[in-house]
Amino acid sequence: MRQKYLAIPIAALLWVNLLCQSAFVQAQDAWPTKPITMVVPFPPGGVADTVGRPVAEALSRGLGQPVIVENKAGAGGGIGMAAVAKAKPDGYTILMALSSISIIPEADKIVGREQSFQLNQLKPIARFTADPTVLVVRADSPWKDYKSFVAAMRANPGKYNFGSSGNYGTMHVPMEMLKSSEKFYMVHIPYTGAGPAIVGLLGGQVDAIATGPSSIVQQIKAGKVRALAHWGDGRLASMPDVPSFKEMGVKIEFFQWAGLFVPSATPDYITNKLREAAKQAANDERVRTVINGAGSPIQYMDAPEFKTYWDKESAQMGEVVKKIGKVE
Repeated sequence: MRQKYLAIPIAALLWVNLLCQSAFVQAQDAWPTKPITMVVPFPPGGVADTVGRPVAEALSRGLGQPVIVENKAGAGGGIGMAAVAKAKPDGYTILMALSSISIIPEADKIVGREQSFQLNQLKPIARFTADPTVLVVRADSPWKDYKSFVAAMRANPGKYNFGSSGNYGTMHVPMEMLKSSEKFYMVHIPYTGAGPAIVGLLGGQVDAIATGPSSIVQQIKAGKVRALAHWGDGRLASMPDVPSFKEMGVKIEFFQWAGLFVPSATPDYITNKLREAAKQAANDERVRTVINGAGSPIQYMDAPEFKTYWDKESAQMGEVVKKIGKVE
């Protein structure tokens, strides 16, 4: 009788365990069950927004739930990135970040402010694009090529300025690299994103910017701005006549990439679904048409490869920020 008495609760526990496992599997299969928010940590008009919107639309189709873009700008992208880093890790808050994500934590330390987030709070899902920034001036500027531009900067230290998406952002860092390498000085005017910085250039508030091809190629085609050089290692398909700095003997390089991230504690069953949906998005003809049309071809990396790439770049950019030092 005693053995029979013990067998009943054990069987019951096994049954309950099976039920729990079944419920968990069903929950995994069901995700997502509600809309997902994609945080773009910059205003509309920049690279992250240009890439994020078509990708969000494709993710919506792949996941069967709306993926809603929320522009959460400020602090060179730090406000939106921090919001996702600290979000509930349930897959319903995702981030479309630029390479400035590798820079901001080190920049926080340099300027002596509390870190808005740390890199280990975020987990990479996929990289979609990776383009060198392009040095751009207005079409009515006196500089027809980079040689005349750099000569003017050296002859007039502090007379001219450049706009960026914020301190230590992906428009600021490459210009600081150029200034240091070429030994000239320009005044830095930080904006809240690439879109406002481009408006500042077109409106005459700033003399130059460094930005990704996708955010400026239409203005170049319209004849409103002129590209003088870029931070890549070869000619760009969208701008075949624009030389790289390396071609001209200036040994600097900077790529502005756009990639998808989630909070680091997000479960694998969610990140795996996002990875698959991201891969489908990268191969989606509509996504490719929009992003290629913006001058920024898809250069996809899945999570493992992207993580290796990101770790290496973060270490390199940390050293660049230390060299730049504290800026106001």
